Amino acid sequence: YSTQLVLLNMLGLYFADILGTVSAKEYAEMVDELLRLPAKMEQILEHTDDIKHYASNYFNHNSVFFIGRNLDYAMGLEGSLKLKEISYIHSEAYASGELKHGTISLIEDGTLVVALGTYAPLFDKAMSNVVEVQARGADVLALTTESHAAEMRKTVENVITVPESHTIFQPSLGVVPLQLFAYYVALLRGCDIDKPRNLAKSVTVE
Repeated sequence: YSTQLVLLNMLGLYFADILGTVSAKEYAEMVDELLRLPAKMEQILEHTDDIKHYASNYFNHNSVFFIGRNLDYAMGLEGSLKLKEISYIHSEAYASGELKHGTISLIEDGTLVVALGTYAPLFDKAMSNVVEVQARGADVLALTTESHAAEMRKTVENVITVPESHTIFQPSLGVVPLQLFAYYVALLRGCDIDKPRNLAKSVTVE
């Protein structure tokens, strides 16, 4: 997932440069930020204690919902998929803006909701969705950037943070703790992470 994401970002930058939809300065800055991603990922991998702690708190949940807006929603789809694949917990990702179209009816006391708030342009709206699910009794685990952590902690007790990056590259960082969370939850549930049940690396039948 991570390598495909970076590859698509590189292709997008390449075409943007050819078509002239970004300036030379913007292009150089974005390439520079792309090259900084590995070091920022290392920062996340060096500080996994919080993720392990939250995994130990939530590994017994039978159902988990991921919510996010824009790129956070796409990131939530990956986080949810990884969790269900290797821990066998029922998990779904929903676009936060669609919550009131039916999804919010699934939230009840103690429901674990992983709220994603790394997409800076819509952070305030993401926070309003956090308040909505908390009002229905959800237990919220939030993921946001370091610059928004203080604001998030005004509402949510359990918060995971990631370093800042350009908006379009932020999912490359945000997905790392989501994948680690799934990994540690699966470990605590005694699942075979290397050989998840019923899954194959390649599909050979239609």
